[in-house]
Amino acid sequence: MKRILVVDNEEYIQEVTKICLETVAGWEVITAASGSECIFKAQTYLPDAILLDVMMPDMDGLATFEKLQDNPATQQIPVILLTAKIQASDRRRYAEQGIKDAIAKPFNPTELAHQVSAILGWEEES
Repeated sequence: MKRILVVDNEEYIQEVTKICLETVAGWEVITAASGSECIFKAQTYLPDAILLDVMMPDMDGLATFEKLQDNPATQQIPVILLTAKIQASDRRRYAEQGIKDAIAKPFNPTELAHQVSAILGWEEES
């Protein structure tokens, strides 16, 4: 079973994402509300992937990603950004930094598991 860490400072988005990924894909979902909580939980649970909100108070998604990359325990975990604003130039910059891809918010919750699987090359698991 895949384990996904969902990081968003909005509790509503954490809940919707968790319910959808657990229901649609059968994945285990761990949530975090901040960059620092993300880093702690990534080290603790070593998820198969991280869905990371870009716009967060204190430490934004890109700063969080850099900290994950600096840590040998977490630098191999694929990261997909969740962002309200996304342009082609952003996608290129993210790719250069080693971010797998970005999913635009608001996303369709029922499509999210499929989008994540497609980005990461995971076979659809029934």
